[in-house]
Amino acid sequence: MNAHDHILSKQVQWALNRRIGLVGSQGARGRLAYTSTLDQNLFEPLDPTTRLCFEKGDGGELNGSPESPAKMQAVHSSSALAVNIFQYWQSINQVPVIAAACRLCRKGSTIPQKIVFEGKYPIDEKRFVIAPNIDVVIFNADSSKTKRFAIECKFTEAYNSRNHLGLKPEYLTLDGIWSDIPHIHQLARSLCPEDHQFLYLHPAQLIKHILGLKRGLGKQGFRLLYLWYDVFGGEGAQHRREIAHFSEITSADRIKFHALSYQELILRLSAVCRDDHPAYIEYISSRYL
Repeated sequence: MNAHDHILSKQVQWALNRRIGLVGSQGARGRLAYTSTLDQNLFEPLDPTTRLCFEKGDGGELNGSPESPAKMQAVHSSSALAVNIFQYWQSINQVPVIAAACRLCRKGSTIPQKIVFEGKYPIDEKRFVIAPNIDVVIFNADSSKTKRFAIECKFTEAYNSRNHLGLKPEYLTLDGIWSDIPHIHQLARSLCPEDHQFLYLHPAQLIKHILGLKRGLGKQGFRLLYLWYDVFGGEGAQHRREIAHFSEITSADRIKFHALSYQELILRLSAVCRDDHPAYIEYISSRYL
């Protein structure tokens, strides 16, 4: 069984163990991997602010019908996973806790202020109609040099059978934006127009995030986290090697980038938050570890 199917099977078993009825991607058709309602797939229902974020996003995560469930109803949905991990801390006004667990700031920091889903950071509105959508963005206090913590979240996507897209040539002709990130620029050229180097990491997407954040906030105004779901075996090992390679390139250009697995994050949260947040820790650990 490949990594994608292994993760999906575990999530299906989680739903069955909780007696959550599943439907197919087309209702009566397709693999039974979607919850009948969105709330069944979430630790807590979407709050109004989170719902609005996804409604304004370009992924159509909430667009569903009785005949075709929404993407976020999939038990292997990366957006549902992100909501299950992050929304709770926003709802109880303890954003610094999850930011510190993600190694984005020190424990006890008061800099992180709020969490936004599907943040948009345009690269060039005239040339690119759709701006990069960043899964989770933590807004920091105005006094902070680092204005945003941006988080790209991956669940099963890295392990599916589809090839990752490369970069369109138009990105390489952007004036000025590449001048202080020559190593990333060199990688971008090697990914244009197709990516023949990376099997699991999607560097073209991360580069677009960096360009959008850099344009909007400046080179030192953001930190980017790659939060991914790790797996055993060759696929996981190769994914980790690709992450390490990308990290070396971004480090050479002094872009603040790091990576963390969901499993490591959940274990970090469990170690410090179990007593005060037992229901949350029980949910994320029983479902995703």
